[in-house]
Amino acid sequence: MSLVIVGDTLLDRDVQGSVRRVAPDAPAPVLDEERVQERPGGAGLAALLAAQSGQEVALVTALADDAGGARLSELLTAAGVQVYALPLPGATPEKVRLRSGDHVLLRLDRGGEPQPPGDAPDAVLELIRDAKAVLVSDYGRGVARHPGLRRALGETRAPIVWDPHPNGPSPVPNARLVTPNLAEVRKLSGDGGGGSTLAVAQRGGQALRQQWRAGAVVVTCGADGAVLCHSGTTPLVVPAPEVADGDTCGAGDRFAATAALALAGGALVSEAVQQAVAAASAYVSSGGVTAALEPRTEPAAPAPERIGADEAGKLAAEVRARGGTVVATGGCFDLLHVGHLATLRAARKLGDCLIVCLNSDDSVRGLKGPERPLNSQADRSRLLAALDCVDAVVVFDEATPEAVLTWLRPDVWVKGGDYDSVPESELVRRWGGQTVFVPYLDGRSTTSTIAAAQAATTTRR
Repeated sequence: MSLVIVGDTLLDRDVQGSVRRVAPDAPAPVLDEERVQERPGGAGLAALLAAQSGQEVALVTALADDAGGARLSELLTAAGVQVYALPLPGATPEKVRLRSGDHVLLRLDRGGEPQPPGDAPDAVLELIRDAKAVLVSDYGRGVARHPGLRRALGETRAPIVWDPHPNGPSPVPNARLVTPNLAEVRKLSGDGGGGSTLAVAQRGGQALRQQWRAGAVVVTCGADGAVLCHSGTTPLVVPAPEVADGDTCGAGDRFAATAALALAGGALVSEAVQQAVAAASAYVSSGGVTAALEPRTEPAAPAPERIGADEAGKLAAEVRARGGTVVATGGCFDLLHVGHLATLRAARKLGDCLIVCLNSDDSVRGLKGPERPLNSQADRSRLLAALDCVDAVVVFDEATPEAVLTWLRPDVWVKGGDYDSVPESELVRRWGGQTVFVPYLDGRSTTSTIAAAQAATTTRR
């Protein structure tokens, strides 16, 4: 299982409406109900947001045997979350928000005082022990206190991300990352001292890291980003990439889920925090939980780069439709250097768009040997697409670009270097295209760059 989330789940119900008058029998606004949206809250929302990544996600939680519990199971299962429910005495906790526009007028809580959940079956304990990563999403209602679950959390070798609650227990020792917000840090550390946000976050974060025996504590600071406190004395400050202005409900869940998924994929803690800050900021700026859970007819965050066969084909068709010239070039582009840049810029000047035909990872291995490429095709594609002289990138698996050239049919095929001829020339001539060479900068090549780096490393040793 890629990610196992452990924690308390609630049923969130948003009643959206408009206020046009005041009640005649009390000095209170009257909300005319227009629609109702139900969604999982607490650990359930973290699981739902994590499942949007396409990874396998399981949720270990406690659900009551009532209509609210049944509704939560339905919503989570429909989102692709595998639910492992412990029995919950009493009623399913609910939060009902009465909203007008972007404003919450009133919140009504149901479910009473937290009740300890029932026994955890062996299948649940094994699930936690065998996870690639675990996120404990504690909402202070008892799941994170469960003795059996805590034992399994202490035994797992998976990285643990712990999103704490002031009313919940301390994280298990050696949690990889704990993610309190600034207000929680003040309360949990008992730090009543003053100072800047950075000073408070660093002071409280380090105190909690030592108290909890955690690998790292990251203090989330809303629009100010996050402060990562680790074993070193100097914190890592990760600013938010954009000003987040909107509904922050669920931003902490987005942050923690993103960090846990990154650790499951092998990221360093610092890398996981940077990804989490970016994801939480984008989540708030794009409309928060309401926008995140709306059915989409297109990808939630389409990349600005034109990458892939569909994008390259559309671009070529658009350029030809307006009478333009389609230029293409190809290669491995394993370590992008100034020689590549010179070739790409020269090629772009020969027409109205430049499409790069990129050797896939398998193709590079076949040509260069098992140690190559140094960078994956996904990374190479994004770097190329980010250049202002590249308009699209298409990846091909074969040893030569002949197959992709056959359907792309560029007007000009460009090669960098001092070739006399290239095998693709005859193919390009079939549709009236031409092959040209552009100068290649002397002394600049991926092979020489790798050799220089290896020589420098050997010298330092």
